This record gives sequence, C-alpha cells and structure tokens, in this order.
Amino acid sequence: MGRFGRILNTLKGNGSSTRGGVRDQIPVQSRQDYRERQKAGWVAPVYSQSRQIVIDMATVLENRCIGILPDAPEAEFYKVLRTQILQRTRGAGGNTIMVTSAFAGEGKTLTAINLALTFAKDFKQTALLVDCDLRQQKIHRYLGTGGEKGLIDYFLRAVPVSELIVWPQVEKLTLISGGDPYYESSELLGSPRMKELIAEMKGRYPDRYVFLDVPPVLAGADTLAFAPLVDWIVVVVESGTTQVKDVNRALELLPREKVLGLVLNRQREKINGYKPYRYPNRDT
Repeated sequence: MGRFGRILNTLKGNGSSTRGGVRDQIPVQSRQDYRERQKAGWVAPVYSQSRQIVIDMATVLENRCIGILPDAPEAEFYKVLRTQILQRTRGAGGNTIMVTSAFAGEGKTLTAINLALTFAKDFKQTALLVDCDLRQQKIHRYLGTGGEKGLIDYFLRAVPVSELIVWPQVEKLTLISGGDPYYESSELLGSPRMKELIAEMKGRYPDRYVFLDVPPVLAGADTLAFAPLVDWIVVVVESGTTQVKDVNRALELLPREKVLGLVLNRQREKINGYKPYRYPNRDT
C-alpha cells in the first residue's frame, strides 16, 4: 500500500469530526503552526465576503492533490516550480497563468490545483483558482466540494463574481468551480465580458496569482480564444504518452511569448533517488 493509501485509510477510520455530513478536513498541521508562521511574517487575508466551504480531505488525497499536505515529499517539485514561475513572472510582470495541455488526460487540472495550493502557502502571495473548462468542470470534484455555481452563472445568469468565489478554508486559496456544463464555450471564453472578468481578477489584489484551468489546446477552439486574455501559459505534457509532434502542434497554436514552458507529468523513472521534473523553460 502506497503512502497516499495509508493516509486515506487513516482518514476513513480516525473518527474525524463532521459538519453537516462532511468531514472537517483542514489539515491539523495547518492549524498547529498558524501562530508560528505569523511570527515569521506569514499573513492570511480575512475572507469575509467569500462563501466558506469545507473540502473532503479523503477525496483530495485520493485525487493526489498533494499541495495541501504540509510534509508531502512530492510537494517539493511544485515548490521548485513555484519558485521558477515567480522568478520569471515578477521581472516581466503579469499574474494570470493559464494551465493547459495538448490532449485531455495529461494532468493539467491536477497541476493547476497543486500549483494554486503551493502558491497559497507562499508568505507573500495569495492564489485564485478558476475552472475555465466550461464543458466539463472538474476542480470542485477533485476537491470534494459542491460546485453549485461557476463561471457559466456569471455569463448567463449575471451572478456577481463575488458570489462565485469560495474559500475552502485552506491557506490563502480561493476558487471558482462548478455550474452546469456549457458547450458553446469558446464564444464565452473569448468574449468582452470574459476580458473584463480577467481584468478584474488580475487587478483587484496585487499579491494574487490567478490560475486558470482551460481545455486542451487540440480539443477545440476554447483555449485559442482564451489565450490572448492571459499573461502566461503553462503546458502540461504526459511523459511517455504525448508525442513530440503533438506538443509542437499545440505550441504552434499558442502565443509563444507567453509560454513559460512545459511541465512533464507522470515521469516514473528516478535519477539518484529523485523523480525528475521538467520546469518551465523558454528553451523547452
């Protein structure tokens, strides 16, 4: 049984408290070291307007959202990735990052979630995670939350953005995910209202990084319509599955000046005891 299986079994049998039938899953370590981190300069905003939700920790771990754990060795790769992104974006400016892939199933949604969770742990940053895959939103499923409302409610029902943003009581993370699927999504993602929404997300808080999970590049027109609105792009590639020619096809369709680089996902081989990770690199 792997490490995540052992954690999962512990959660299922440890008699954790419940709230409304949902297990109270905020990691104990996050509560215990809150004061210590405050002394070191860590400041969390007060989410008085965002609706509070409770995530399902068993679901989070089952889906390998390891960025939520305080001591997961695998999380170190995301911390290095966070450092690379911060170094590249701070100098050039821009805080909206689109996460995509060539095809479905390469791990883009999980990468977006773990990146947002990792950025939310940074002393100086907050993170907003937005589900822009309007045909099949998954972020709320990965986190075990309800997902009653999402971006589609902003476009079609004039629901204010403030009512869509929820706080899962995790670090300095807020998110938007949920709502009904919508199949004419490329028109919405490239619309003037979407441009206004991105501008609002981008400019409201100077310390916020916005991560936007979008459909695969080669799956349709959604990402191509959306790419002009963001500052930066991260492309997730599944190791041993996605062919180089398909990665190149996807990159040719994206504005190359915005592409931070490729994240190589599901690399299994180890080098000197460590799993390799392909960091964003303009030369990749």
